[in-house]
Amino acid sequence: MSPAMSGGGQAVLLKSYLKALRLPVFAREHEQAARQCTERGRTYEDYLELLAGREIAAREGKAAEKRLKQAGFPSSKELPDFEFAAIPSLNKGRILELSQGRFIQKKENVILVGPPGVGKTHLAVALGREACRKGFKARFFTAGRLVTTYLEAREESRLLKLEAGLSRLDLVIVDELGYLPFSQAGSEHLFAFFSRCYEKASALVTTNLPFSQWPQIFGGDERLAGALLDRLTHKVHIVDIQGDSYRFRESLKAKEGGEKEVH
Repeated sequence: MSPAMSGGGQAVLLKSYLKALRLPVFAREHEQAARQCTERGRTYEDYLELLAGREIAAREGKAAEKRLKQAGFPSSKELPDFEFAAIPSLNKGRILELSQGRFIQKKENVILVGPPGVGKTHLAVALGREACRKGFKARFFTAGRLVTTYLEAREESRLLKLEAGLSRLDLVIVDELGYLPFSQAGSEHLFAFFSRCYEKASALVTTNLPFSQWPQIFGGDERLAGALLDRLTHKVHIVDIQGDSYRFRESLKAKEGGEKEVH
């Protein structure tokens, strides 16, 4: 090796190589990893495996962050934050099983049914975030926002573009289905959306209505509601969540706390 390529010159060349190969972790940590492997008597293969593992982990972390951002979750709710003890009827093991994402691999659906305030949205967001970390592409909508997105896309002649983007997803979360009825056009778009998802992607739906009342979502159209339910429930995990409203419980706690302070 020529004097010009020794010491600092070699380090600069190595840095440029690693930059060209897009290996930032190698560039940042190779000296530290070399010292660790030398101190522990590790082989060259161990050294490369250590750095390659760190590089892969960093790339997977960045990819997961990107998927989480693109999913459009309204909050950062996680499963460890959910108060399972407040909903004794809810099978925690079943929720943890769903968090593994196998239902997405099988193109199955999940429907969370229960009254307002029991944590359906929390669970939907938490399951969606777990899916993103496991490599799945997800997107969160409220039912109203999904319908509005379709109607706006139709008015702006970009419906095909919207549907092309949605077709690349592995999981679509539709929150608050049943809180507001839809117009005929909105109902048809919602039905078309779930029809396109059928056996191609998984849908995770939260609703406050039992299935018998779903026709009222679609302006009383029992035919449309029945056809939609037929697709959604073909391969489905139905989770019935019954309990007191979380927000109501928090309000009571706050009120009780205030009364204690007064006394």
